[in-house]
Amino acid sequence: MAKSFQVDIVTPEAVVWSGEAEMLLARTTEGDIGVLADHEPTMAALATGAVTIRHGDTITAAGIHGGFLQIFKNQVTLLTDSAELTAGGIEAARETAAALRDGSGDE
Repeated sequence: MAKSFQVDIVTPEAVVWSGEAEMLLARTTEGDIGVLADHEPTMAALATGAVTIRHGDTITAAGIHGGFLQIFKNQVTLLTDSAELTAGGIEAARETAAALRDGSGDE
């Protein structure tokens, strides 16, 4: 089993997701980033897009809009303007992110 690290997806309203992960994929304004345990400390601006979190045999996907990603000492925090978990995988997360960007995700 791969080494895990802590992930928190946080909006101004709530903690959307928190837990252990073995891999995280996110979109930044500079391009896509993949994170594994013991990643170099990093700070990046988040772009609107999908975030996928692999934990065990499960993949959690979320659509996010804006914010920042911080990686420090096996702790990854996504501070985002808005985020919503999706059940349909990465394509559903991308659609959710587009809806958040367009303002139609606040139903």
